[in-house]
Amino acid sequence: MKLNYKQAVLLTLLAASLWGVSGTFGQFLFNKRNVNVEWLITVRLLISGCCLLLFGRFGEKQYLFEIWQSKKDIIQLLIFAVAGMLGVQYTYFAAIKYSNAATATVLQFIGPIIIAIYLAIKNKRIPPIVELLAILMAVTGTFLLVTHGHFDSLSISSKALFFGIASAFTLALYTLQPKQLMQRYNSSIVAGWGMLIGGIVFCFVHSPWDIEGIWDVQTIISLAMIIVFGTLIAFYSYLSGAKIIGAQKASLLASAEPLVAVLIAVTWLKTSFILIDWMGSLLIVSTIFLLSKRK
Repeated sequence: MKLNYKQAVLLTLLAASLWGVSGTFGQFLFNKRNVNVEWLITVRLLISGCCLLLFGRFGEKQYLFEIWQSKKDIIQLLIFAVAGMLGVQYTYFAAIKYSNAATATVLQFIGPIIIAIYLAIKNKRIPPIVELLAILMAVTGTFLLVTHGHFDSLSISSKALFFGIASAFTLALYTLQPKQLMQRYNSSIVAGWGMLIGGIVFCFVHSPWDIEGIWDVQTIISLAMIIVFGTLIAFYSYLSGAKIIGAQKASLLASAEPLVAVLIAVTWLKTSFILIDWMGSLLIVSTIFLLSKRK
């Protein structure tokens, strides 16, 4: 089905909201059910990758192995799978493990700033005043969020900060890198192979049959929400939307994710989010809307 621009925008917003929801379910599994983050990433990628490829083959009638016939496409796919898909998955959930869904999601949304800087360097131009202001706001917001205004201490652990910033870089890579692949192949094929390859690689880190944690109905529901809604539907929707509206605009619309993650984490999981956290988050999220004003 060919999407129009409005449908692509709605799909991108849907993906962002589902990611925000899945982040809080991840926090629940790590903090309340002691589920291993590496195990979750492995299982999530393997199951979602297989399901997306099956959908591409039988739902969209696509040939699954065409992407493997070009050496250039294979190299791009492997980079996307490991550095992009696996990278953004692991760093994001690791940041949640060491902090919370709200903080990890907000830190990840420094990604659009990284994209703006990269495009400015690539196009050999000095960023306009609006972009420079957005960068300053992002840096200030990050400082408030991770230090609470104190230069000599962090309000979150150094591991949380590392994985949060790493997730921003991998988000930028995930958004920009597969552009050529997305122009030649369906989203289900690119995302499906990316997830499956990433899951296979991560099996060497933590095998899917090495299960830990407390398992009950809530654990199973949370896992299903992360895999079905937060991975299958969300990633397919985001890549489909980005294919139509472009990488930078997709990353701007995805600003719904931190808002959803913060609201759910605070109301459901009772995550502590004080005034200075809200101020830092607002500065970071505002940069996305500021950048979206550019022509």
